[in-house]
Amino acid sequence: MSREEINLSFPESMGKQLRAIAQAEGVPVAEVLRQAIENHITAEVRQRDFKERLAKRLEEDREVLEALGDD
Repeated sequence: MSREEINLSFPESMGKQLRAIAQAEGVPVAEVLRQAIENHITAEVRQRDFKERLAKRLEEDREVLEALGDD
């Protein structure tokens, strides 16, 4: 499986909480973050209007690209 690295920074208090959760679960902080992000992605995709919001964003991006191409 290929991976993508993303650097994140958190307020110190959040970092401490993440480390505490990871220690309590016996897993690396990265695993706690992966699980949280996976849960967030799943929740977003399940929202009824997700595809509509995504399609709107893609349409807006396409319009910008077309405008940039008009010289």
